Amino acid sequence: MKPARKPQTSAAPKAKRKSHEDKNQEARDRKRDKKRRGHAAGSRANPVAPQAAKNGAAKEKDPRIGSKKPVPLLKEGVTVAKPIKKAPVEQKPLMSPEEELAMLENDERLDNLLDRLENGEMLSADDQAWLDQTLDRIDVLMEQLGIGLDDEEEDEADVDMYRLLKGEQ
Repeated sequence: MKPARKPQTSAAPKAKRKSHEDKNQEARDRKRDKKRRGHAAGSRANPVAPQAAKNGAAKEKDPRIGSKKPVPLLKEGVTVAKPIKKAPVEQKPLMSPEEELAMLENDERLDNLLDRLENGEMLSADDQAWLDQTLDRIDVLMEQLGIGLDDEEEDEADVDMYRLLKGEQ
């Protein structure tokens, strides 16, 4: 004979089945925990030192592999030769100021451009730039040689400017 089955009582409640939302949430939590395993980014280059070990006397060990001993780049006793600085070479003028001034005053291009200006013609930008540069050079050379324009003309121009500023006519 078989023993009789025990009658079921409601004393031991059955475990509730989990809903799909609960199962999905648990799966997401497990995935998040699994994703967070391992070391943080950059932990090899910047290790986190334990706070308890920092008592001042113990030197921190660098976790990177390799020797930290400096390597000499030159053999002992060898000195590096320093480069010798050469004295700057002074450029000698090709012509004396008198010769250069005479050459500029006899320049055909300068004469042609000055004639065109007197006739009221407009010069191109290149010609005007060359003319200004040449006239400036002539002024510099004249100052070097002590050649000046007529002082009387400059004095009269100063007096005329003074009169204009004062309002006299």
